[in-house]
Order: sequence, then structure tokens, then C-alpha cells
Amino acid sequence: MSEISTKPYLLRAIYEWCTDSGYTPYLAVKVDAATTVPMEYVKKGEIVLNISFGATSGLKMDNDSIRFHARFGGVSREIFIPVNNVMAIYANENGQGMAFEPQLGQQSAPAPEPEEAPAAPVLAAVPPAASEAKTEAPDTPGDDTDPPKKGGRPTLTRIK
Repeated sequence: MSEISTKPYLLRAIYEWCTDSGYTPYLAVKVDAATTVPMEYVKKGEIVLNISFGATSGLKMDNDSIRFHARFGGVSREIFIPVNNVMAIYANENGQGMAFEPQLGQQSAPAPEPEEAPAAPVLAAVPPAASEAKTEAPDTPGDDTDPPKKGGRPTLTRIK
């Protein structure tokens, strides 16, 4: 019997924590042929999506995929994301959440592994915003002493 991944359960738990705490949950997703997202919003093969109750319609977080409808430029679009493509889920307001290594091209029920299989991916928590290093993009003006600006597009710092 194959081992069940903890990733979809952790995604649902962080989503619930965000909504219960009054935060806006965001997903960072690696885009490939298996994802259905508006390609005009994809940057460097990735997209960040607001998955709050007010931004989505019919949100369903299954063990193998995340599905919902959302408006982009006033047009309702159907979104489909394989759980394996999720890189992070976090609260937009404070950056707290969890990051994952995307497992592109893998099915939810993996084939038998060879004897020398690579180590399982390791989950890492996204540090709280107060203790994070610089979160601005390198081309953004400002320094580490400036408070974060409200209203702009959120950034995600990947820690390896």
C-alpha cells in the first residue's frame, strides 16, 4: 500500500488557520501543462493566487487537486491546480504559512520506486514576517529598515 501524502492535509489546515485568524490565504503555484490558470498572469512559470472565500467560488481542496472559479480582469475563470504543483500556502498579511518543493509530473499514487530512490521532500515552515530577511525583490527600491508597503503584489521568499 502506498503512503498517503500529508501535503493536502497541511494545505487545508493552513487555509483553515488563515480564514479563522482573519488572514487572506495565498497559494504559490508552479505552472505546467497539468495546471489550468490564466497564462497571462504567470510569471517565470509561477503564479500566486488569492484563495480567500471572497476571491473564489466553489473552492474544493481534494487530496490530489485544488479547484475553484475566480475572476481575473472581471472574467470568471476555472482554476485547476494539482496539489503536487503547490509551492507554498501563506497568509498575505504576515507571510506565515508553509512552503513545499513542487513535485511536477508526479501522480498522487506514485509508481513503485527503484531501490535507490531519492529522499522524500522535506517541508519547511515559512518564517514569521518579523524575523524574515529582506522580502523585497532585488529591483525594488528601499532598504531593510523600510516597513513593508501595503497593497502591492505579495512576494514569497523561498528558503532552501
